Amino acid sequence: MSWQTYVDEHLMCETEGQHLTAAAIIGHDGSVWAQSASFPQFKPDEIAAIMKDFDEPGSLAPTGLHLAGAKYMVIQGEPGAVIRGKKGPGGVTVKKTTQALIFGIYDEPMTPGQCNMVVERLGDYLVDQGL
Repeated sequence: MSWQTYVDEHLMCETEGQHLTAAAIIGHDGSVWAQSASFPQFKPDEIAAIMKDFDEPGSLAPTGLHLAGAKYMVIQGEPGAVIRGKKGPGGVTVKKTTQALIFGIYDEPMTPGQCNMVVERLGDYLVDQGL
């Protein structure tokens, strides 16, 4: 299965009648493996800051998580595994796998829990596959 298929069929799928706004699978080095058409054009230093937070949990909390210039307030996650951010009626979930970062961006009416479930389920599957 191609990486784009994972984005299209597993991340952008319907969950309880809702869809993510955007999704992507990005390598630890910031290279895009696959993304939805709506995924924002991020900056390499934004991915570097996210990777740093996985190595040093809490490093993003004072400044927020930035993606394509949008600032998300960092909320509870799983140190070294998941970062969650909130911005107005939406937010972002980032799950780290062995080789990649799985991004899901949502807006209401999708809930944070629905976004977390979609992103983390795929992330857990890829970790189990050694990816």
